[in-house]
Amino acid sequence: MSKSAKDLLDGNKKWVEETNLLKPGFFNELAQNQSPEFLWIGCSDSRVPASDITNTLPGAIFVQRNIANMVVHTDANLLSVVNYAVKILKVKHIIVCGHYGCGGVAAAMSNQNFGFLDNWLMHIKDVYRLHEEELDDIENDDQRFDRYVELNIIEQVHNLSKVSFIQEEWHEGEFPYIHGWVYSLQNGKIKDLNVTVNNSHELDDIYRYKQKKK
Repeated sequence: MSKSAKDLLDGNKKWVEETNLLKPGFFNELAQNQSPEFLWIGCSDSRVPASDITNTLPGAIFVQRNIANMVVHTDANLLSVVNYAVKILKVKHIIVCGHYGCGGVAAAMSNQNFGFLDNWLMHIKDVYRLHEEELDDIENDDQRFDRYVELNIIEQVHNLSKVSFIQEEWHEGEFPYIHGWVYSLQNGKIKDLNVTVNNSHELDDIYRYKQKKK
């Protein structure tokens, strides 16, 4: 049965009632300020809500979502969110979390024309080009798709490490750590891809910005 906008409003009322019952004073405390330690860059897919799949309460995770969890260096929306997170909120961890079965990655993997969306999908196709040899060697379509999802996440972690103001933060200390994770719609579990970055040491020299001496 399809839902209406009123169903969402009714759901909100129920959630508020249950939250007040279980956690009196929760909303008063939440309204004072936000001090999340995590920034989540995830896919817009409605099946991957950051707070729900990590079992965290509102206020714990600052969130930016787009199709296929991309870090595009000309995306003013994403860069504004990241800048606010690291410069103002001082988050300690940035998590790039994609998911197996991602529609954006599947679309980029094909030769189908999607009109306006092709402009965004081009950035995902670039990831395939960078890893074409590895991906083309995978004969099973499902396994190639899964690996493409993982490689896309890893590339976005590296893209974040190229951002100048993140490198500025690393010059001042160890944070933020950037992590690459992938979520499974099949079992609800998150897989750590073991790609964690908190410095620019492994970047090609062309991407490393000179920093002012402390």
